[in-house]
Amino acid sequence: MQAESKVKEIKNGGILSPKGFLADGIAAGIKKEKKDIGLILSVVPATAAAVYTTNQFQAAPLKVTQDSISHEGLIQAVVVNSGCANACTGDQGLKDAYETREWVAQKFNIPQHLVAVASTGVIGVTLPMEKIKAGIEKLSPLATKEHANSFQKAILTTDTTMKACCFATEVNGKTVTMGGAAKGSGMIHPNMATMLGYITTDANISQEALQLALREVTEKSFNQITVDGDTSTNDTVLVLANGQAGHDPLTPAHPDWSNFMGILTLTCESLAKQIAKDGEGATKLIEVEVQGALNELDARIIAKQIVGSSLVKTAVYGADANWGRIIGAVGQTNAYLNPENVDVSIGSIEMLKSSVPVSFSEEVALDYLKQDFIQIFVHLHCGEAVGKAWGCDLTYDYVKINASYRT
Repeated sequence: MQAESKVKEIKNGGILSPKGFLADGIAAGIKKEKKDIGLILSVVPATAAAVYTTNQFQAAPLKVTQDSISHEGLIQAVVVNSGCANACTGDQGLKDAYETREWVAQKFNIPQHLVAVASTGVIGVTLPMEKIKAGIEKLSPLATKEHANSFQKAILTTDTTMKACCFATEVNGKTVTMGGAAKGSGMIHPNMATMLGYITTDANISQEALQLALREVTEKSFNQITVDGDTSTNDTVLVLANGQAGHDPLTPAHPDWSNFMGILTLTCESLAKQIAKDGEGATKLIEVEVQGALNELDARIIAKQIVGSSLVKTAVYGADANWGRIIGAVGQTNAYLNPENVDVSIGSIEMLKSSVPVSFSEEVALDYLKQDFIQIFVHLHCGEAVGKAWGCDLTYDYVKINASYRT
């Protein structure tokens, strides 16, 4: 992509790298001895765009955040708690989410509709409101790396690592920076993503243009990851753009629009891949690239079907070069293909050419599949479109983690 050449990665950057953002994370006692309430605060109201889970059981915090954004398309503060999802909690859950919004607004002296709310954790349990209120009072956001890390730790559940990234580009000759933080390890099969993702940028952009950009990029990034095929009730990706970079407003007609789309794409892809890599019990990140599809949607559908196949995932875990499982996943989709002309490779090892098996070294394949990053390539020879998807292997530990999630 041409825009990528105009984008640079900021090593060790994150949500506080763009101008005008503060953060914090504290332990309020929702979880045992771990941080569990996090906050992002912009120095000015920021243009906001969001995508949410398509699960019909949407948690109360999503409804409150949707209500906040509907007022002016602006958000200044985001509060997130982990340890309790506040999902399937009825009228009380919704009341608690609104009350949480009110407490944050009072704490930072901003209108309530400028506060977004999110929760993650066990479903069907109401929030411990006394702990939530006391925790909000303890928040002291600053613009330091330590405070960014505190926020990232506060939003984790079964994650084993923090997930962050940062990229920069130029708009009207001025530097625009974008940082991201996310959580997600299980219940990952997005339509929107099964996760929480927060992206900050000092770009100047309208709400309409930002929402358009986020929806487009989400389809190619967060919606192309899967861990276990389950879509959660709380998933949200939220982008805040506070305009502090000081350039002309961005729209699709702006000459540097491709630069902005470049950093948004790379930010979302980076977070998505970090989530897939940290799948519960995972030992390997799997990337599937489908080439030669009739259209991009077909390519993405097939790629996600492959990476989401339990048989493919277990084969990768066991370092078994069973390309038949890949073909089986391809054939399950409704995408256009010619079953007589499909190529399959695992890494650089060709295994199927024009739907005919190719002789390969099982030892070489075994050595490759023992690595922690596995690539699978499928060529359909039907067109020019390409699509990617990311996932992880399926291990014994995944069962152990989810068999005892509430305990």
